[in-house]
Amino acid sequence: MKVQSSKDFKLQREVEYGTPEQNETVKQIVADIKTEGDAALLRYTERFDRTTLTASELRVTEEELQAAYSRVEDSFVTAIRAAAANIRAFHARQKRSSWMDLQPDGTILGQIIRPLKRVGVYVPGGTAAYPSSVLMNVIPAQIAGVPEIVMVTPPATGGKVGIDPYILVAAAEAGVSEIYRVGGAQAVAALAFGTESIAPVDKICGPGNIYVALAKREVYGAVDIDSIAGPSEIVVLADDTAEPAYIAADLLSQAEHDIMASAILVTPSQSLADTVAAEVERQLRELPREAVARASVENHGAIIVVESLQEGIAVVNRLAPEHLEIVAEDPMGLLGSIENAGAIFLGPYSSEPVGDYFAGPNHIIPTNGTARFSSPVDVDDFIKKSSLIYYSKEALLRDGETIMELARREGLEGHARAIQIRLENEAKGGAEEDGE
Repeated sequence: MKVQSSKDFKLQREVEYGTPEQNETVKQIVADIKTEGDAALLRYTERFDRTTLTASELRVTEEELQAAYSRVEDSFVTAIRAAAANIRAFHARQKRSSWMDLQPDGTILGQIIRPLKRVGVYVPGGTAAYPSSVLMNVIPAQIAGVPEIVMVTPPATGGKVGIDPYILVAAAEAGVSEIYRVGGAQAVAALAFGTESIAPVDKICGPGNIYVALAKREVYGAVDIDSIAGPSEIVVLADDTAEPAYIAADLLSQAEHDIMASAILVTPSQSLADTVAAEVERQLRELPREAVARASVENHGAIIVVESLQEGIAVVNRLAPEHLEIVAEDPMGLLGSIENAGAIFLGPYSSEPVGDYFAGPNHIIPTNGTARFSSPVDVDDFIKKSSLIYYSKEALLRDGETIMELARREGLEGHARAIQIRLENEAKGGAEEDGE
């Protein structure tokens, strides 16, 4: 990895919005699904996934879900159950309730919190399967109270015919029973607008390739989406107490994701920088996904040498990384200075994969510097809120003139008159009572 000063470093990764041809293809697919329903969905599945299906074969059966258990190791089932329990426990603490505040004058103000009714989860089927992402999308939605959760995934995973059994087992363990063997932009469009076989949803979550990302952007507004995720990234802020082999391994754990992934070490220790650089090279040669990780490290990785940990923190806050590890003598003492990071891992034993798979916090985290203003997926992503206003007569008589003043300053006389007619009616009623 290249060792350089913070002044010389710039993380430049273009956000991929697709070529004009890709955008046009996605627009056409979405339009066809919207107008033709199942017919277009089946046609595009045959074209892109080389799988011929009938409408009755789109949905994964309960028998297939149960059969998947015989194709995975018992140790995987045990592991996925333990991870699910941790994820459920963490997200359960995020749930909140509706509230109302009764004022002395009889006015009631409040907020009503309701779950979304139906959510779609996209599970990719490209070069690798990610059963952990099933849990990270589904469990927060369940805790929010979403009654209908539907999953879509391509009919072939990693180029092999059939859905990866690990994905199916993860879905079954998470409690998802409505699963369809469709992928790509056509699956996103089907979730957004519905077909004869798939009912439309309120929100679409989950990662995918460029066509999935463009389709999510295309249907946004008709439905909500989680985000348009960018390449993964990790920043490690470390001092000379850190173990170089640990740091190198953690950097490569992100680099192996994608050639666009970014792995960065920020340290005031020149000796640590040099040792980690050598260790990264040594570990790279032993990594099964060496080609991917090496491209990531060479094009988007860096070791940044700073004057002090405080300067390092400034670099971290500028990068606003998806994952931040603080491996220093007093990591907790540095925590309060961190302003921008999606997930923060403290200490030498809080390796990033601990959070990716098992600890409980969500691993769907803002990328490309968007941790400056956004947050990991949580229970709030699957709720909607309604404001509650019950204004009493006493309150309206007290505040009516003020409300009309504000309305008229905006040139909205109709707004003002909606208040005025009530004030005049109440005044008239009061005068009649006085006359009696």
